[in-house]
Amino acid sequence: MPNTADTGQEFTPDAISRAFELTAGQPWLVNALAAEIVDEMAVPVTSPITVDHLEQAKERLILARATHLDSLVDKLREPRVHRVVEPLLAGTTLLLDPYDDDLSYARDLGIVAPDPPVRIANPIYREIIPRVLAPDVAANVTAEPRSFVRGDGRLDFPKLLDEFAAFWRTNGDILVSRQLYHEAAPQLVMMAFLQRLINGGGYVEREYGVGRGRIDLLIRWPYSGSDGRRAWQCEGLELKVRAEGSADLVPEALGQLDAYLDRLGLDTGTLAVFDRRPDAPAISERTGITTTTSPAGRIITLLRG
Repeated sequence: MPNTADTGQEFTPDAISRAFELTAGQPWLVNALAAEIVDEMAVPVTSPITVDHLEQAKERLILARATHLDSLVDKLREPRVHRVVEPLLAGTTLLLDPYDDDLSYARDLGIVAPDPPVRIANPIYREIIPRVLAPDVAANVTAEPRSFVRGDGRLDFPKLLDEFAAFWRTNGDILVSRQLYHEAAPQLVMMAFLQRLINGGGYVEREYGVGRGRIDLLIRWPYSGSDGRRAWQCEGLELKVRAEGSADLVPEALGQLDAYLDRLGLDTGTLAVFDRRPDAPAISERTGITTTTSPAGRIITLLRG
């Protein structure tokens, strides 16, 4: 790393791995993270740069909408980019004309990775894209983030889901209708809502892509354990949309969620299914929270919206 050569300041091995993971080695992003840590966060040269520093720098870059990231936002509004990125967010099939170079264009811009499978180029872009596509959601969330933190420092996740269900009943129809990326509108609304209330205290990590038919979310929330050391509360979610003509998605989704929770090492999870069929009941009638059991025997919170 150039900073280590210039100042002697070390990056921990985990920090180096995380920097590459976040940026996929894209030079602008690597340099931007390093500059944020050294110049803006002013981490002393006597202290090694850790994964925590990188996570803070990533968040600061996104919130500051640095010039490069601002340009990315403008590109997302272009029809050629829209046609490639929307199926990635929605998890649907990417349909391209044989003579259409939209995918090549998105790759040339650095938004999409240069090699198969078709995917967003790096985790920082994967995080910022859903955030910036639904700015009106955060503006309408009036709940206070700290009201969802329990006395022991853990996140009151059931309360957070209840708050989202109430928000969805009141605002879901109008917010969905305003989204540019209409195929993924419900997922974008829920992700923006969670980001608004968790951002600053914890992290929301996203997995999505062509043909997946879902978005997987991992919420990580730090708190102090019984020994006084930092521990992490993790919540796994799967978001799906029921489209016109499709059968109930819950049975299939529970199996998918089991696989995701296995990978995360979690015993419970949340499944959110948004009904976008033209003949679906009114949003106030169909929105609710229950529990169900997955094929692996996990107790799953089921949010229908």
